[in-house]
Amino acid sequence: MSAKDEIDDSSAPLVEHLAELRNRLIWSVLAFIVAMLACFVVADPILDFMLKPIENAMRALGNPHPVMQYTAPQEYFFTLVHISVVAGLMLSFPVIAYQLWRFIAPGLYRSEKQAFLPFLIASPALFLLGAVFSHYVVTPIAMTFFLGFADSYSVLAAVFPGLADVPAGEAVTVAPAASTEGIEIVFQGKVNETLDISLKLIIAFGLCFQLPVLLTLMGKAGIVSARGLAGMRRYAIVIILIVAAIVTPPDVMSQLILFFAVYPLYEVSIFLIRRIEKRREAELKAEGLWDEETDGEQG
Repeated sequence: MSAKDEIDDSSAPLVEHLAELRNRLIWSVLAFIVAMLACFVVADPILDFMLKPIENAMRALGNPHPVMQYTAPQEYFFTLVHISVVAGLMLSFPVIAYQLWRFIAPGLYRSEKQAFLPFLIASPALFLLGAVFSHYVVTPIAMTFFLGFADSYSVLAAVFPGLADVPAGEAVTVAPAASTEGIEIVFQGKVNETLDISLKLIIAFGLCFQLPVLLTLMGKAGIVSARGLAGMRRYAIVIILIVAAIVTPPDVMSQLILFFAVYPLYEVSIFLIRRIEKRREAELKAEGLWDEETDGEQG
């Protein structure tokens, strides 16, 4: 066994490992509580930021003064708590990840540490990238799509071209002016329900953007190969479309956006695994352990 593969001299009895685990958990929980409390102080600005996509959609559809409501005395408070928990978890994640790393690192070979650490950094970065993509691209499109059904001007203008001269936001009707029949449908959004849509999209895209990390780790462990993933492209397309239909709102636009965002990550994973395989092949050839017939067929 080479020197680089030696495990750190920090082996300890089970009781000491449990004590260390307890300490790491305590620090992680404390970091989360502090972050959650800090986020609760600024929960109102965070909520305004989260509701910005639907605000812009409502203004674009002709509502100059967007209003949202809550229907229970405790609803707004628990909405702020919900925001604080999610934001606090994201804010404290670096501390939690560091504590996790400090707990498992002594049990890893040095080469394993060097291999695992980049993924520990890439995972939150890709999650953040997915969250940003969801908030600034997907959520505005989804909100505009859903609210567009309630916008009589945008719907009727497509059917009755003569309505194009009516200013957006004004009442539009194809019935006689004296008619008093019909029910006016008005959007009265609830804060917590709208927030849930935004958070679900953020979590869905954040998790889907973990695909390169997951597949590359599997490739590094020898579970999958670049050739195998390349041969599974047609199945990957179907699976990604199914996942997009499940995790996104029921509109084709957001589902297609998720597909066209995630599928390139699948191709990136194939590229990264191919590089890992070439590096592994070069190392084995240098050590004289490469079997062209056996290892070449597996690659």
